[in-house]
Amino acid sequence: MNASTNRICSLFNIKFPIIQAGMVWCSGWRLASAVSNAGGLGLIGAGSMRPDVLREHVKKCKAATRSPFGVNLPLLYPEIDKLVDIVVQECVPIVFTSAGNPATWTRVLKDKGIVVVHVVSSVKFARKAEQAGVDAVVAEGFEAGGHNGREETTTFVLTPMVRSAISIPLIAAGGIASGRTMLAAEVLGAEGVQVGSCFAVSQESSAHENFKKKVTASVEGDTVLTLKQLTPVRLIKNKFYERVQLFEQRGASVEEFSALLGKGRSKLGIFEGDLDEGELEIGQVAAVLHKVKPAAEILKEIWEEYIDLKKKIFPG
Repeated sequence: MNASTNRICSLFNIKFPIIQAGMVWCSGWRLASAVSNAGGLGLIGAGSMRPDVLREHVKKCKAATRSPFGVNLPLLYPEIDKLVDIVVQECVPIVFTSAGNPATWTRVLKDKGIVVVHVVSSVKFARKAEQAGVDAVVAEGFEAGGHNGREETTTFVLTPMVRSAISIPLIAAGGIASGRTMLAAEVLGAEGVQVGSCFAVSQESSAHENFKKKVTASVEGDTVLTLKQLTPVRLIKNKFYERVQLFEQRGASVEEFSALLGKGRSKLGIFEGDLDEGELEIGQVAAVLHKVKPAAEILKEIWEEYIDLKKKIFPG
């Protein structure tokens, strides 16, 4: 990924093709501005924000960075029209959409001069996103944290399949937390990477310290993709997960799962730090994250390792 000729860098007007994922309860204006100031693309995660809160974060992000930043909009958000209005009114230059049909809002956003990227978990939806007119696609593999694709296709399999299916710029996501995995994503056909879990436990992340400590203490096998009866989500095993597992074993109905989940379960775990009853969403790569670091340091380490390995593996 030569930054000077890279399509992702050109599209977003950034120095490095590294995008911080727009994660609920983690990615407010502090994290987004820190990543953008370091040369990547920071995203404000609007999925956990009321419209007035999103506007506040956008304004604060503008004040904290002169570099491009974006907003992640989950399209199934109940008040998505209000979030879109705020993005337009505040002249946010870049929007990443997810969890919904990109055809609904892509043209509206692009007509306002906004760069639009859509997150997908399958080749089918990558093609639909390109047909909807998005500027780039994020192919997110099964390893990723938070809400995930039902197909359970890994990043290693999904990225080259999507690359073969579309012509627009491609960003890989899921399990990427180092220069080594960034280089692997490039070999598979990606032109940039989206990094979530690393930044979820960064110093600037708005996640609770309990959550960050839990993630950095986790080991291989501590995360699992569950709640497939509703919307699949990858989280750390805890007492809440054990209850979900019991429901699955006895074949509970969708209604029963919905009642168990209730409201604010991810806020309880990630933002409020309840490690027993909260939904602790994080990717498989949590097993290699052992320290809370500044976002700029995380980005620098990924890029420098990527450059060093690329020179060693592909000399000249």
